[in-house]
Amino acid sequence: MKSILSKDRIDSFKTIYRDHLLEDVLPFWEKHSPDPEHGGFLFELDRDGSVYGTTKPVWIHGRYTWLTARLYNEIEPRPEWLKLAKEGAKFLKKHAFDTDGRMFFTLTREGRPLRKRRYIFSETFAAIAFAELARATGDEDLARESIELFKLIDRYLTTPGMLEPKLRPEAPKIKAISVPMTLLKTVQILRKISDDPILQTVADRSLHELEHHFMKPELEAMLERVGPEGEFIDSPEGRALNSGNSIEAAWFILEESRYRNDPHLQKIGLQILDWSLARGWDREFGGFTYILDLHGKPSPHLEHELKLWWPHNEAIYATLLAAKLTGDKRYLKWHRKIHDWSFGRFPDPDHGEWFGYLRRDGTVANRLKGNLWKGPFHLPRMLLNCWQLLEEQPNLCKPSKLQVS
Repeated sequence: MKSILSKDRIDSFKTIYRDHLLEDVLPFWEKHSPDPEHGGFLFELDRDGSVYGTTKPVWIHGRYTWLTARLYNEIEPRPEWLKLAKEGAKFLKKHAFDTDGRMFFTLTREGRPLRKRRYIFSETFAAIAFAELARATGDEDLARESIELFKLIDRYLTTPGMLEPKLRPEAPKIKAISVPMTLLKTVQILRKISDDPILQTVADRSLHELEHHFMKPELEAMLERVGPEGEFIDSPEGRALNSGNSIEAAWFILEESRYRNDPHLQKIGLQILDWSLARGWDREFGGFTYILDLHGKPSPHLEHELKLWWPHNEAIYATLLAAKLTGDKRYLKWHRKIHDWSFGRFPDPDHGEWFGYLRRDGTVANRLKGNLWKGPFHLPRMLLNCWQLLEEQPNLCKPSKLQVS
């Protein structure tokens, strides 16, 4: 860590992240999530892992499939991880696709479609799931399916009229940061199995949008929503700041800077991270406030003061990565502060995993462990990323032997 972190500190954190991943978080999902009756996974889980609902979110199926395949590829070729990844991909391919090639958002327990959204996140997470499983199995057909699905996503996003508009035609047009940041990370994963030119094209376009549309130096903020060309929208929606998304985008850009050896990308990734840490941290109670108004005006989001698990996951890894890349002790101080606050409040000592939703003062607001939004993704990804970074074997999107065009 460029001598700013002692060997003892490295070993201590490495043990925490490795053991929490392998002995606490993963066993919770491996035990409670698989659905032996209908296939796929159940994610609406109570504190103790018991099932309280059976709706199946497609995007979390993609996320869990990707995670288990990545564990198999990068940690240890355990048969149980490969089995879970294959089961996830099987369920997605059998039930999740509509006739137009796009995917549903939620399914019944049996796999019947419930809802299809205009967003493309079911597809992006299926694409990375198929890519990671293709790495594990050497299945070139699955790798091609991943790239073709990504091309379909790009076609829907770039062809006017293909996606149903979110608002009526006369309403002001807006776009969200979640699309370019998710596309950038998807590219970083798909590079492992393909050198198709579309990956570079989408990565460049996403980076341009993030820097020139959503990043606002004059406001010292990374905006959540802007107009089509990055116009500031002075409304509650346009002024909303989400520290989780901006911090996540920051480390995506930092990983891209390392992949490209690009000092400019590192500079903007660090700048976004600095703004987000300063704005998002609750100085009174600690932790990251979920939604803030840019100008300190009231937020219409009733959950705005909650402390959610995933922004803290993203911040723990982002600050550790920033420390690794820069040697700046400021980021180590931030990392320790966020780590200590998070590990002191979110983990469930009785049943494992993390609570997802805390009140502003850090007390538990909801005992659930999974729903249509929370599943085995942000937390295990953070633990794995931190462990690998401390081992100095970070996952930086290097290609594997499996390559398809």
